[in-house]
Amino acid sequence: MQSFYIHWPFCPYRCHFCPFVAYLKNDSFLKPYHDILVKEILDYGSQLDEKPHLETIYFGGGTPSTYPDDLLLDTFGTLNKVANFGDDTEITIEVNPGTVTKEQLIFWRTLGINRLSIGVQSLNEQVLKKVNRLQTTEDVYAVLSDAQGVFENVSVDFILGLPEVTPNEWKEQMRKVVQWPIKHISIYFLMVHEFTPLFYRVKKKDLKLPLDEELVDLYCWTIDFLRQHGIEQYEVSSFAKPGFQSRHNKAYWHRKPYRGFGVGAWSFDGSKRYRNKKNLMLYMKEIGKGEGLIEFSETITDEQATLERIMLSLRQVNGLSRETYFAHIPSQKHTQAEKQIAQLRANGLLEQEQDSIRLTPKGFAVEQEVITQLSL
Repeated sequence: MQSFYIHWPFCPYRCHFCPFVAYLKNDSFLKPYHDILVKEILDYGSQLDEKPHLETIYFGGGTPSTYPDDLLLDTFGTLNKVANFGDDTEITIEVNPGTVTKEQLIFWRTLGINRLSIGVQSLNEQVLKKVNRLQTTEDVYAVLSDAQGVFENVSVDFILGLPEVTPNEWKEQMRKVVQWPIKHISIYFLMVHEFTPLFYRVKKKDLKLPLDEELVDLYCWTIDFLRQHGIEQYEVSSFAKPGFQSRHNKAYWHRKPYRGFGVGAWSFDGSKRYRNKKNLMLYMKEIGKGEGLIEFSETITDEQATLERIMLSLRQVNGLSRETYFAHIPSQKHTQAEKQIAQLRANGLLEQEQDSIRLTPKGFAVEQEVITQLSL
C-alpha cells in the first residue's frame, strides 16, 4: 500500500448537506474509538511481511481537527510501528474553521503533518447557518493567519451552488481567495444527497437552489479566473499552484492501492474494493472482538477496471487517450462512438488533440452526463 486514509468521524455539528459517515462529537466515545482505530492499524501491520513506505497519509472525517492531541500523538506512534514515512510523505489533515488553535497547528507540524485542507465552503455566514455549518468568516481568517509560517501547503474547499449565494457574491469570494496564503483550492458542486436534511428542505421548497445553467457559467468563469492568478485546474474539482497538486487524491484517480482505517473507511488493493462497517457501535464491537469488520467487498472485473480508468481519466485535465477508449468499445460500436465524440465536440463539451480526448470547462461542469454518453 502506498497511501493510508484515517477516518475520524466526530463533528461538533452536522452540516445539512453531509452524506458522510460522521457523528456528533461525544467525548465519551473519543478514547474508545481511538483505541479501536489503533487496534485496526496494528492488526493490519501484523499481516505485513515488511513495513511499506507511504507516499501519502490523509486524516479525513468527520472533523479530524477535533482529534485530541494526546490521542493523535498515539496514532502517529502506531503508524510508525507499521509503516515508514517521512518528510517526503504528504500528510494531510482536514480542518474546520473554529475547531483549531495555533498551538495545535504547531503541534501537528511537529508530528509530521505538512498539509492542511480547510473546509471554508462559503464566506456567507447566513447561508452557512441555514445549512447548519456553524463557523464564521472570522474563524476562516483566524485559521489562515495561524497557519502562516507553520504550513506552506494549505488547501481550501468551497461549495458551488449553495442556496442564496449570488453569482456576484461567488465571484467576490474568489477574488478574496486568490489573495490568501494558499496553494490549492477544491471546488465542489453542491450535491443534494437523499435523506439528508438538505434533501428534505429542498423537497419542501424551504430552500431554493441556483439554476444549473447559472452554475455552469460560474464554474467556467472560475476556471479562467483562477488560471489568471496562477492556480491551474488539474481535475474537475481541483486547482493548484505549480508543485502543489494533492498527491493523495491523485492516488485515487490513478487507481493506486490504498488502505482505509476507521468506521466506514474504504480500501482498494488493486483488484478488490472494500468498506468497513458504517455503524459506529458495530465497528467498535467487531474490531474489539477481533472479528470481521468488512461490510462490503467487490472484486473489480477487467471491464469495470477499464470503465473506471475511462471515468477517472476524463475527470482529469490531461484526459483520456483514444486508444484506451476504443480498446474498451466493441469494434461494431466504433462508428457510433465516433459520432458520439463528434456530437459532444459540437456541443462544446469535449475537445480532441492528437490522441487525447479531454473535457472542456463546460464539459467538466456536466462530466457525469458526458461520461454516461461515452459509456456505450
